[in-house]
Amino acid sequence: MTSKDFIVTPFVLLIIYVVAYLVRPKFTDNVTKRYFIPGLTVKIFGALAVGFIYQFYYDGGDTFNFYNDSKLIWKAFLESPMKAFKLIFLASGTHFPDTYIYSSQMHFYNDSASYMVVCIAAFFGLFTFNTYSSIAVLFAATCYIGVWSLYQIFYFLYPALHRKIALAILFIPTVFFWGSGIFKDTITFGCLGVLTYALYKIFIRKESLVINAIILVISFWFIYKIKVYILLSFLPSIVIWVVSKNLSLIKLKFVKYTIMPLVIILAFVISYHGLIAVSQYDPRYSFEQIATTAKITAYDIAFFSGRDAGSTYVLGEMDGTFSGLLTLGPQAINVALFRPYLWEVKNPLMLLSALEALIFLYFTIKTILSRWFLSIIKHVFKPEVLFCLTFALTFAFATGISTYNFGSLSRYKIPMIPFYLLSLFIIQHNLSQTIKYQDKTKKLVRLY
Repeated sequence: MTSKDFIVTPFVLLIIYVVAYLVRPKFTDNVTKRYFIPGLTVKIFGALAVGFIYQFYYDGGDTFNFYNDSKLIWKAFLESPMKAFKLIFLASGTHFPDTYIYSSQMHFYNDSASYMVVCIAAFFGLFTFNTYSSIAVLFAATCYIGVWSLYQIFYFLYPALHRKIALAILFIPTVFFWGSGIFKDTITFGCLGVLTYALYKIFIRKESLVINAIILVISFWFIYKIKVYILLSFLPSIVIWVVSKNLSLIKLKFVKYTIMPLVIILAFVISYHGLIAVSQYDPRYSFEQIATTAKITAYDIAFFSGRDAGSTYVLGEMDGTFSGLLTLGPQAINVALFRPYLWEVKNPLMLLSALEALIFLYFTIKTILSRWFLSIIKHVFKPEVLFCLTFALTFAFATGISTYNFGSLSRYKIPMIPFYLLSLFIIQHNLSQTIKYQDKTKKLVRLY
């Protein structure tokens, strides 16, 4: 960061907050308006804080690599706006003679997923004189559109839980810290919120079908291009949610409970075919190669990211087979949700992750012990709980098995954290409502 950041960024922040206050009445009510600006503020704080951490603690890293590549596009813009346009919108890993002097110096030019982040940073840089902090703030503000969209969905469904929903989606430190800077995770998490909102509007509320279909396609495309494995984890859960939500309208319990297992099977069949479709464009995600991909990714991340920081973990020997992958599933889910443990902490950032994991464990145990097991299982099969848990556990498995480094895992697991906490909060709410109903019924029986 330079002195230019301290000149440009305040103006960018002023514009963002003016717009936020202007649009707040349209996207909030008397209950939710109290969370709108604080939620945006912690996102912006996270974007700036992660920049300081990478500059003064890590002495560099991915966020600055993305930014440094975008600086080359800014230099191209100063020479010729057409060259910058070509690098942002037409490059796709192709070296053009007139832009080769810039593209040949880029760290991520041949990595299409990472280069998309560079292009977005460069686009924001055109309006901010390519200042790092301003670009990071714009990443956070843009992502917040998806974050708030996700909050609105669950507030519509469970208005009584507005505080807990705000906690789960807006105010978890790991999420607003690692999901706000110049990262892939910032873009994909924001798009995931928008995608969920569009699907909810189309298939459940059945509102504004054309507009939401366009939003769905755009958000789907960004996630597909940047982190396709998020979609592979999300697909079965969204199928389960949409179908089970519509099934909940059926009055006959026998019919509902008979069809539900078929819905779950259908969701994973669709996911399997989605995996086949993806593998046609990226063989790493084919059914035959996905276990090998997970193994290579895990060992690479552990070696390059954690060998000096002491933040690696091991789940067991990975033999590169899908069955071998599944045997490590429970450990992978555990590491994503509840580790690092406090005694595994090696640095201050790991301490933050460990404290959060301890809180997740507390809420999990509290939920499990709150009622009889069968009562809890009954509420697990509610549409929203089933949706959140399916995605959270599937994604926890995918990230836990393929990371092997606690630092990287803190970023990669961001999408599943809100959904996991939401599932626990909804179960607790439904259980308390059931208890209140039963107590009320007993009082009425005594009266008569």
